[in-house]
Amino acid sequence: MRSALAGLVALTLPWMASALAENAPEPEGYRTDNYRAPVPPTLAGARVLATEQAEMIWRARSGVFVDVLPRPPKPSNLPAGTVWRDKPRFNIPGSIWLPDTGYGELAATTETYFRHGLVKATGGSKTKLLVIYCQADCWMSWNAAKRAMSYGYSNVAWYPEGTDGWERAELPMAESRPEPREVQGMGTSQ
Repeated sequence: MRSALAGLVALTLPWMASALAENAPEPEGYRTDNYRAPVPPTLAGARVLATEQAEMIWRARSGVFVDVLPRPPKPSNLPAGTVWRDKPRFNIPGSIWLPDTGYGELAATTETYFRHGLVKATGGSKTKLLVIYCQADCWMSWNAAKRAMSYGYSNVAWYPEGTDGWERAELPMAESRPEPREVQGMGTSQ
């Protein structure tokens, strides 16, 4: 009897945790920690897309896709002479990658980078459909979509499954490079 009860609890707990996450309210501000955790099913003011909807927008080329997944930093403790190669990022083809722009708090330079990246992605149109994503259960895309709306973008869609959902659906992926950050005062890219 005890092992049957333990088995039932083991099967029920993941479902209960998932159900609780789906009913979790949206925070008032931005999420500032534990970015890889279950996200709410909504984002006030934005459309929330399932993979099928994101695919339809992508195939119709009716929106611009913005990937906000952070770029892993080069470790500071590498031995001298070590060659560092960035891990490739595969995302939705045609996306603009604006890494590090989904944190809850952004440095002024990162916020400027995000604003300029959105202008580039939309051609300066605040009504152009923006589809913002990173990975599944990633608060960074939620934060970035919320932030884009605070900048006055009125047609924001949040794709919470991100590249995980896209890849599970066996949709095409493309290797991506981050949008260059401008060096202040010099006009050159890093």
